[in-house]
Amino acid sequence: MLKKGSKLYSILTGTCPKCQKESMYLDPNPLHLGNILKMNENCSHCGLKYQIEPSFFYGAMYVSYGLNVAIGIAAFIISYVLLNSSLKVAFISIIASLLVLFPIVLRWSRNIYINMFVSYDPTFKQ
Repeated sequence: MLKKGSKLYSILTGTCPKCQKESMYLDPNPLHLGNILKMNENCSHCGLKYQIEPSFFYGAMYVSYGLNVAIGIAAFIISYVLLNSSLKVAFISIIASLLVLFPIVLRWSRNIYINMFVSYDPTFKQ
């Protein structure tokens, strides 16, 4: 189970990494593609500024790259090794999985990146 206070909880739910009381995003649903990158400026509970410095989330591109490589390798292994598909089908499965998971990976990479710099504060109460 995901426990409030863990980094995994904040990463998977997209909540504020400091207080974990509200979503960092204006629209918590990553499947609404028009609003996928729209974030609140600050947390309304603890006041954490999400854009810690100008262009802060450019660093999330590196996290996104790692997540996409992991997804591609997993899709290849499942398709080519476990299901014995052809090499062509395996590469199509990689492309399809990356396209389908794009919005989720985009959000998770931002969530992971901000959680690398901000930790949960259990003493914060409001």
